Amino acid sequence: MTTEQVWMGAAAAVALVALAVSALALGRARRAEARAAALAVRVGVLESPVTTAPQPVVDDAPGTFVITGMGADEAPVFEVPVARPVDGRLFADIVARESVVMAASWTHGLRRALSPASRNRIRFEVRQETRRATRQRRAETKQALREFRARERAGLRRDVGEDVA
Repeated sequence: MTTEQVWMGAAAAVALVALAVSALALGRARRAEARAAALAVRVGVLESPVTTAPQPVVDDAPGTFVITGMGADEAPVFEVPVARPVDGRLFADIVARESVVMAASWTHGLRRALSPASRNRIRFEVRQETRRATRQRRAETKQALREFRARERAGLRRDVGEDVA
């Protein structure tokens, strides 16, 4: 290979890398624009004016005080929309984000639970609990043997004190 061919190959490689980087940058820019548009829609929904509830019906007769509108002949009609329709892209965005957050939290929890430090701590705790249980079992066995032997000695003393013949 000549030096010209090496330089041409290097230039082609640099151009290829620059093309790949520009394609990645373009994709990121498009995603950022889409996110900005989605956020603008969300902000628009959050900043939209809230409709106020209608005022309660009050009798104008002097001397009557109405606390609630239970006795009114006509009940007030509330025309407040409960929810606004969500377009497909926003719904997909919400679902995807929740899924990604849940997957990330599960992954983080599993990685933390299966980390070497956690496994060593669990192994240490299990070994310590096993030793404690073994010591407790041995102590209970010794205590039971002491009580058994004490009962046997007490039974032998009664038998020795009596004259069988």
